[in-house]
Amino acid sequence: MRVAHTLRQLASPGDPRTMAIRAYAAASAAAPLEPYSYDPGPLPAEWLEVAVEHCGLCHSDLSMLDNEWGRTKYPFVPGHEAVGRVVAVGDGVKRARVGDRVGVGWFAASCMACAPCVAGDNHLCANSQETIVGRHGGFAERVRCHWAWATPLPPALNAETAGPLFCGGITVFSPIVEFGIRPTDRVAVVGIGGLGHLAVQFLSHWGCEVTALTSSTAKRDEALALGAHDVVASSDPAALARHAGRWDFVLVTANVTLPWQKLIAALAPRGRLHFVGAVLEPVPVAAFSLIGGRKSISGSPLGRPATVVEMLEFCARHDIAPQVERFPMSRANDALERLRNGKPRYRIVLDNDFR
Repeated sequence: MRVAHTLRQLASPGDPRTMAIRAYAAASAAAPLEPYSYDPGPLPAEWLEVAVEHCGLCHSDLSMLDNEWGRTKYPFVPGHEAVGRVVAVGDGVKRARVGDRVGVGWFAASCMACAPCVAGDNHLCANSQETIVGRHGGFAERVRCHWAWATPLPPALNAETAGPLFCGGITVFSPIVEFGIRPTDRVAVVGIGGLGHLAVQFLSHWGCEVTALTSSTAKRDEALALGAHDVVASSDPAALARHAGRWDFVLVTANVTLPWQKLIAALAPRGRLHFVGAVLEPVPVAAFSLIGGRKSISGSPLGRPATVVEMLEFCARHDIAPQVERFPMSRANDALERLRNGKPRYRIVLDNDFR
């Protein structure tokens, strides 16, 4: 697994040096991570290289590690919530400079020419490149991306805990912006985990009346502390029935089967049931349950690069941060095992300890 090569790295334009990138990689599905080094080749003109300081561990890393989606190439280096300093820039890089602290999320690049990209919907580009799909991610000394996907981190945000904002954070923040959620809206967040604990904070500071829907009674006090105004058992049809016609927006961050008809019935007229959690089983929907109240069901991936900037500014203004557990990157396997067992409260961040 240990393969050393040379990397053409520019500390600044015109100052070439050579260096292999050290990382942690899995040789096959569900295999433990092992030390690995690789040569990513020349730095493209519009790309930059980031020296990783901290990298979040997301459940998508685990899904990719296990090849649940059939898209993983091995050796596989996880990590798509990286925060660090720009150490190399191509000649065509805009906005970022060497020394800037930036975050890199799920996407590494988009074509910048298709209709979605031109409209600012780069995250919907059919030819996008994802940071850990066919590429090596941020469980490493360095990671690369196109400059448009390297987002400057506001100085007010803590770099040690900000990584999960670049995947989990933007995933739940984007639909709040895209669907014009109002401060006067009554909203519900299904699942108080890695995504949901951020969604509750966002919506509470947005000004909404927030209900947390959770199957874990142990999370009641935690949800209230995060800003929820009420907590309801998500798996209890009778409890959901008491809220019929109440919520303007229900954000599903969990990936489990729930009483869907009760949740649809709990929507107010023109209400929306929105999925960011990858529920694996089909969701049964009766057309008349939507037609009468002009209700909607939708889903979304992450968000626009411009929305990532807005999210970070919102977090800085309202002192919003992920709640994280931290591990040195050398203990990535321990962190993965903790995530596999569903133990984190609520995200995990790995600190770069390469020497």
